[in-house]
Amino acid sequence: MMKKMYIAAALLAVIAVGACASNGKKAPKGEENTQTASVEEPAKKPKRSGRIDPNAVNAGPCPSMGVLYDASRVIEFEGADERFASIAWTGEMRGVRGLCRYVGEDPIVMNLKLNLAFGRGPMAQGNKHTYRYWVAVTRKDRIPLSKQYFEAPVSFSGGEDRAVLDVELERIVIPRANENVAGGNFEILVGFDLTPAQLAFNRAGKRFRVNAGQ
Repeated sequence: MMKKMYIAAALLAVIAVGACASNGKKAPKGEENTQTASVEEPAKKPKRSGRIDPNAVNAGPCPSMGVLYDASRVIEFEGADERFASIAWTGEMRGVRGLCRYVGEDPIVMNLKLNLAFGRGPMAQGNKHTYRYWVAVTRKDRIPLSKQYFEAPVSFSGGEDRAVLDVELERIVIPRANENVAGGNFEILVGFDLTPAQLAFNRAGKRFRVNAGQ
């Protein structure tokens, strides 16, 4: 049990360090990806050729998928006060699901679908905001093999302060050493790109609820 807890903590630390190091800014070109898996940018109009047949029979199970808890929420404050009145923008990752395809010695090809929810707070300026998130591919219970960053531009129309967005990522390619390496050896994790302060806020268990105090 202690060994499993140690491995999980080490995995979280490695992914979190990548988020903290960015400080909410884009990494220099060429430094956002490591050497293994690859992810294509989400297209405005998904190509039919990139979709995976849900009835296809694979050589093994698909990689597990999940949202990293500490990076599942983002709250941007205007100023240093962590008060509801100081909130500009919020975001929450509500889930991730996907399909995979691989046969023989072929690499694992996955399509992902992320469900995201966003909020516009009292201090928000304008009705548009861009949120940054990442997708990491890891060996199960080990450090990430690759990590890539994406942007989700969101518009709040008609004076609304909430929005929901489904993002599709096609053709996440995970190479395999040989045909005996199944998808169950890998994990795909997603999360928001957070500053050190935002990460500490989440780890402290802080959050705002619409009906708090009622």
